[in-house]
Amino acid sequence: MTAAPTSTGAAALSIPSTAPAKAGLVLAALILVEAVANLNLTVANVALPTIGEAFTASQTALDLVAVSYSLGLAASVLWLGAIGDRHGRKRMLLIGMALSIPACVVAGLAPSIEVLIAARLVGGLAAGFAYPTTLALITALWSGPARTRSIALWSACGGAAASLGVLLGGILLTRFAWGSVFFVTVPLAVVAIVLAARLVPSGVNETTDPVDSLGGILSAVFVGALILAINFAPVPGAGTVALGLGLLALAATVAFVIRQLRAPNPLFDLKVASRRTFWVAACAGIIVFGSLMGAMFIGQQYLQNVLGYSTLDAGLSIIPLAVAMILVAPMSARIVESRGARFTLLAGYVFVFLGFVTMFLLWTDRASYVVVVLAFSCVGVGIGLAGTPASRSLTGSVPVKRAGMASGTADLQRDLGGAIMQSVFGALLTAGYAAAMVAAIGTAPDPAKITASVQSQLTMSYAGAASIAQQYPEYATQIIAAAKTSFLDGAQLAYAAGIVAILGGMALVFFLFPRLDRERRLLAEYHAKDEAAAAGGAA
Repeated sequence: MTAAPTSTGAAALSIPSTAPAKAGLVLAALILVEAVANLNLTVANVALPTIGEAFTASQTALDLVAVSYSLGLAASVLWLGAIGDRHGRKRMLLIGMALSIPACVVAGLAPSIEVLIAARLVGGLAAGFAYPTTLALITALWSGPARTRSIALWSACGGAAASLGVLLGGILLTRFAWGSVFFVTVPLAVVAIVLAARLVPSGVNETTDPVDSLGGILSAVFVGALILAINFAPVPGAGTVALGLGLLALAATVAFVIRQLRAPNPLFDLKVASRRTFWVAACAGIIVFGSLMGAMFIGQQYLQNVLGYSTLDAGLSIIPLAVAMILVAPMSARIVESRGARFTLLAGYVFVFLGFVTMFLLWTDRASYVVVVLAFSCVGVGIGLAGTPASRSLTGSVPVKRAGMASGTADLQRDLGGAIMQSVFGALLTAGYAAAMVAAIGTAPDPAKITASVQSQLTMSYAGAASIAQQYPEYATQIIAAAKTSFLDGAQLAYAAGIVAILGGMALVFFLFPRLDRERRLLAEYHAKDEAAAAGGAA
């Protein structure tokens, strides 16, 4: 691959298209591995109301069921991606797929919500072995426009799989218990292992540099502590725990940065990460992919708890989102090549913004199916547009030997973004629901007769209120009405937070991401510098 910066504004990064033998089959195998990880990421969302009823779980516990998988994945992708660069990406991919099978089985058979949360966390760690290697292998095996097209298909299929996980879960829940949703990826993982073992090349552009395991541990502590701090923040009596976790996350962040500046072979090369096409795309991706996960997380509970949708109907509502992503992704690849990553990212952000505004203004207790589909479709179009430039900018900004770092960061966009947005949305939903329910209890005809234990269960979650309604059928109508109103109050806070985050991401891209000519010059400069460094190292 060759590229050189030119002195004109029309300078372009000239890299020929290359692809591996049996490129279509190899890409299909990598996308199937990615699909297993993404299906597991979201398949629990549609089952959350059912899980809440089965365990009479608090809203915080349900938040942790949803977020624990992305937490395990986000905490591990950088470290495990670097290990894949050093010890074999294909090997890591196969290990991850193998580990995901028992994790899914334990989750499906979990006797308590604590076991379910733990199994989901382990499943996320298993995905951390496999998921980052998929994009790293695409980066190593493809180049030029062929790589952009492959990343576009990878991004669209991954997002669609995450969306369709909700649909598959909804279908299963019409016939089987809640645990069935966690078994859905077991046969897919088996097929993925067979295909990857036979088709995916090994030893392509891998490094011999030692892995910065201390940096990996610090990154895992930072992500884990941050996500748990957000989730425990609204829990009554857990303020000290949340504060302690927040301080731990801050300390781990400082230690991680110091380590990366001093390590001879840093896990996360801060010099590469400081490139504008890298760090701005990384931040933009965290927000936009987090918005997708947050919308599905809140949306599935809203559809079932407030609108009374069945699990199947709630799952079907996601289809327009998935279809929009798949249809728009090829267009996104062409726009990136012709108009640049900045333009395509901003276009995607506009649609995601419109989706969240629709949720905030129109998702009421009487919202029509058309309004639900409109919001999800806008988000789908936005992710379909923004996904390709967010990932392509990362992989195009780093040397091939750092493909694991770029892939890990691209995965981190989805996983950390999803974990943060789900946690923030869940915390706001929890706090808003509890506050509104306390107010509703205070306006009841005779609030003194409501015992402390009943009040605790009413304010715990919508599932807790539904359980109380079953115990006191004479008050069931009033209890459910109050629970729906309280849920909507909490959801409104979550939508507002999403709108603020999206506007912040749009501003970041608009002001700091380079326009097309500047982007091409920068990528050419980075590529030439990396080629020179590689040649010097070889000499």
